[in-house]
Amino acid sequence: MAMMRSVLRNALRFCLQQQQQHEGFRGLNFVASSRDLESSRTCLKNWFGAAGTSWRQRRNFSVRRLYDHLHRAPNVPARAGRDEIWGLAELAASRSTHAASRGQAHWTQLPRSMMHGMLWCGNERVSYLLAAVAATGFLGGAGLFVVLADAGQREEQGTSRPAAAASVEVEEVVRSSVGTGPGRKKKVVVLGTGWAGTSFLKNLDSSLYDVIVVAPRNSFVFTPLLPSVASGVVEARSVTEPIRRIIRNRNIEFYQSECVRIDAKSKQILCNDVSERKWQGKDVEFTLDYDLLVVAVGATNNTFGTKGVQEYCHFLKEIEDAEKIRESVVERFETASLPNFSSEDRSKLLHFVVVGGGPTGVEYAAELHDLIHDDLCRLYPHLKQDVTITVVQSGDHILNSFDRRISEYAEKKFSRDGVDVKIGWRVSEVTDENVCLKLKKTGELVQLPYGMVVWSTGIATRPVVADLMAQIGQADRKVLATDAWLRVHNCEGVYALGDCASVEQRKIAEDITNLFELAEKEKSGLLTAEEFLETAEKIRPEYPQIDIYLEHQHMESVTGLLDNAVKDGKQSTVQLDLEHFRKAMCKVDSQLKSMPATAQVAAQQGAYLACCFNKLAQEYATNIKPEDHRHQLDPFFYRHLGQFAPLGGEIAAAEIPGDWVSIGHSTQWLWYSVYASMQVSWRTRVLVVFDWAKKFIFGRDSSSM
Repeated sequence: MAMMRSVLRNALRFCLQQQQQHEGFRGLNFVASSRDLESSRTCLKNWFGAAGTSWRQRRNFSVRRLYDHLHRAPNVPARAGRDEIWGLAELAASRSTHAASRGQAHWTQLPRSMMHGMLWCGNERVSYLLAAVAATGFLGGAGLFVVLADAGQREEQGTSRPAAAASVEVEEVVRSSVGTGPGRKKKVVVLGTGWAGTSFLKNLDSSLYDVIVVAPRNSFVFTPLLPSVASGVVEARSVTEPIRRIIRNRNIEFYQSECVRIDAKSKQILCNDVSERKWQGKDVEFTLDYDLLVVAVGATNNTFGTKGVQEYCHFLKEIEDAEKIRESVVERFETASLPNFSSEDRSKLLHFVVVGGGPTGVEYAAELHDLIHDDLCRLYPHLKQDVTITVVQSGDHILNSFDRRISEYAEKKFSRDGVDVKIGWRVSEVTDENVCLKLKKTGELVQLPYGMVVWSTGIATRPVVADLMAQIGQADRKVLATDAWLRVHNCEGVYALGDCASVEQRKIAEDITNLFELAEKEKSGLLTAEEFLETAEKIRPEYPQIDIYLEHQHMESVTGLLDNAVKDGKQSTVQLDLEHFRKAMCKVDSQLKSMPATAQVAAQQGAYLACCFNKLAQEYATNIKPEDHRHQLDPFFYRHLGQFAPLGGEIAAAEIPGDWVSIGHSTQWLWYSVYASMQVSWRTRVLVVFDWAKKFIFGRDSSSM
């Protein structure tokens, strides 16, 4: 409101200056304030008087009448043609109608070419101040105002006011009032405040869009430290950052609610309130329209349909899960300390089973071992002999996504620490007293008594994502399928990233014929070495597996790809037909792998998509289209930065790109440094470092809250 008043006040001042300097000037001016109504009415009456339009009739001004008034208005130059004036009238009125339907003030944006044509008309130096303002609600529901200031007829030499100076002032006022971007900002709705959603919000220029965030959790959680929270090393508040703190002062709205349905056809989402206390005893539901939807809701726990998992197992996916696990561990020790418990009962109560030998399961088993043997056994020395930790893994090794050397070291260390690792066993059922295991090779069945079970076996699709997949023909998939630009297939305006989506990467083998025709300039059926190398360099951004293959094969450039087809070493004179070209390129597809469902991938996808939105704000992100192997933006390329696996006892393992493996105490300190630097704010960074220091000085907190 204040900006509108300022701009129109400047317009009025310029009109008055022109009226003083030029005889026969007719001006329409308007200031958005009720107390200026009388002064504005006089100018309005003078301007529209010739056409017989009254002040009240102006409120429902049609496109035809607006065109007629502009065309018959005095001092409009002849070179301002009928089509140009009609286009201006139609554009202004359509923007006014749209703003009226939304019930808010809105600035109409006019094409720059039209503005230039109206400002300069041949040799006649005619300066106009032209701005269309859709302003419903101002001055009693006014719909459309056109501010048109004419500098007069042809200016003679020697005029006291230079024409160039006048045009510059007009241009400045026009820019301030009309702007240079699209007339209405696209509404971007972001679902989720996890790694992908938060990374997207932090990197997005929110001034380019109307951004709304919808999530059932009003904070970001640093999930890699959840095992540390579950073991009492780090406090829960130290790894959570309020989302409103992240988006404050950035013109982003946040609604703490859960999206329960996405209507891809009508571009709407249905949301439910997640608060425990319902407003007036009713569920609060609302819908939101969107132009662009970013789905970053993550995933849920995968139980594989195993009976009893939901009822009797703990998960380690959310911050609440970690706090419950921490409480349960302490509760088991307190219960086992009660009198009249037999040794068998204590052994069962203090048997902790971790299902899943991936990074999360192994890290929690290591943290649990340290918690028990470094802290709890000092407080409950009589229970030390009754404690057992078991890790159940259906695969051939734990940490099978890591280098083989790390997997073998982790198994040996767990064996030394007394952690029982059951390889090749699958959980068939969980009851209130036993975990039923089945050996995959022989089918042998074993019942394992337990006191607490932590289930960490992977991820599954959330119901809202599954419903969307059914709408767009992806019901047979586990996650949403996107292209290399993170656009959901068969769903216009919807992007998906993080654990809820998978990027379908294009294989070179599928496009080999088209690539050969693209490279073949002479149309002779043969490629020279120069043509091959030029094409390989050209398509590298589109096929990221080329760079991965070159790195794994220790090749410095694409010249090494010729070795797959050329054996005589004379690369400079070689000529390749289609089959040799296929041999040279198709081995690259061996490096094409699905991206892991990790925080690292989600964060990179969020930053990438925000960069796309920022660069294409004027044309909007829906214009990202591959065309003839040339793109407005490069496709998403995941750059693996390495991964850690804390193994307990202040020992960690790290796998670093370039076939580097590091294991030991120094790697644990590297883990501390990296995870501290990855925190989203200085607040959480300081709190996490303080918690680590507190652990070294005072030990882990084992109190029950």
